[in-house]
Amino acid sequence: MKINPAIEARVSALRDAPLNSWVALSNDETKIIARGATYQDVADELDRIGEESAVILKTPASWELLAV
Repeated sequence: MKINPAIEARVSALRDAPLNSWVALSNDETKIIARGATYQDVADELDRIGEESAVILKTPASWELLAV
């Protein structure tokens, strides 16, 4: 099965993201443009670099599969 290149880029960026932290992805979601221990750290960095359309998210403590 062929994976969409945009999805593959997003997965790659998230795989390289620090665990249990906040990160901001570029508007196209292909690279991490800011990271921090808190949401506010990331928001402040985005303000500093003038980025207004980033996607901010919290990474999990681990990427292990969870069964619920």
